Amino acid sequence: MPEHADKKKRLSVYLDPELMLLLADYADRRGKSRSLVAEAAIASFLTPDADERQEAAMTRRLDRIDRSIQRLERDIGIANEAFAIFMRSWLTATPAPPDAAARAQGGERYDRFLEALGRRLAGGPRLRQEVPGDSDQA
Repeated sequence: MPEHADKKKRLSVYLDPELMLLLADYADRRGKSRSLVAEAAIASFLTPDADERQEAAMTRRLDRIDRSIQRLERDIGIANEAFAIFMRSWLTATPAPPDAAARAQGGERYDRFLEALGRRLAGGPRLRQEVPGDSDQA
């Protein structure tokens, strides 16, 4: 067997200027040679399982998105139920205000509620952190 059998073979290709710029930029950002990047791209393109790897990566991303949507649906459900329970309790326990002074006090109570809600949203614990269930919550 000749001594040069393991040596890489030279290939000369023509690239569109825009593609050449992309190749050069990518190689520079990675600190790799253009030849190495082009070789890796060609190998990836010609490898039969490249499509399967790409499909697996896409499936993982879709699974992550699906889990995020499920958590959002759960969180919205918790918020809706908590709000419904609060409103039911409040409407049951709070009589209608008989005069204008009581209505003004109701407005003040509502303003305090909004302030407390704002503080909790800004930095307080979230309800989903207090409710047991999903173990991979953020």
